[in-house]
Amino acid sequence: MDVQLLVACSIMMTLMVLVPGPDWAYLIAAGTRERTILPSLVGILAGYLVVVAAVAVGVGAVVAALPGFIAALTIAAALYLTVLGVRVLRAPPVVAAVGGADATGGTSGAVASDAVMAGGGQPEASARPWLRLMQGAGVSGLNPKGLLVLVVLLPQFTDAAGAWPLPVQLAVLGLVFVAACAVVYSVVGYGARTVVRLRPSAMRIVSRVSGAAMIVLAVVLVVEQVAHVVAG
Repeated sequence: MDVQLLVACSIMMTLMVLVPGPDWAYLIAAGTRERTILPSLVGILAGYLVVVAAVAVGVGAVVAALPGFIAALTIAAALYLTVLGVRVLRAPPVVAAVGGADATGGTSGAVASDAVMAGGGQPEASARPWLRLMQGAGVSGLNPKGLLVLVVLLPQFTDAAGAWPLPVQLAVLGLVFVAACAVVYSVVGYGARTVVRLRPSAMRIVSRVSGAAMIVLAVVLVVEQVAHVVAG
């Protein structure tokens, strides 16, 4: 496979991942609400791996020829993000402190086992990690931006005359995209956790911002799709 094409693709994929979108909002929410972001992160990556596999076996070409499918996927993604965003806004997490909590609610001790509590309930991180994984897969699997990157942009970096078959090239380039997602989203998720560790009082703010971001992104997706239909 052409090294120059691989490098160019790596740069382009990384730049695309660096653009905030639904994945960012979901991982920020995971970083503030969960004890570990791993189930959510693995879910995001799993969703993209499924898309990469579909593109490699030729489904991408079929999808690219069906603009109606892209439109339906966009609406589904918008609805899914709205549900997740509303859920975050309705149940903002609080931090349970141990030992040194004073009369004003300040924390002079460590955060209890790094536990994030939702509405005074049980630590949300330990509750059904498989659900977090499925939610993450839904966010990435329904993310129109990710689908367009893998279906539309990826084939532009392949070489029909190359030594590797096109499906193999698409699979390798898709894995480059997934690897970029793993690196960037780990920084995003754990960065949100760092903010919470340093400023526990910021948890509600960051959580509400991420929830609102999901809803705003859902609106943007719908508006862009409507504008595309009108322009067409």
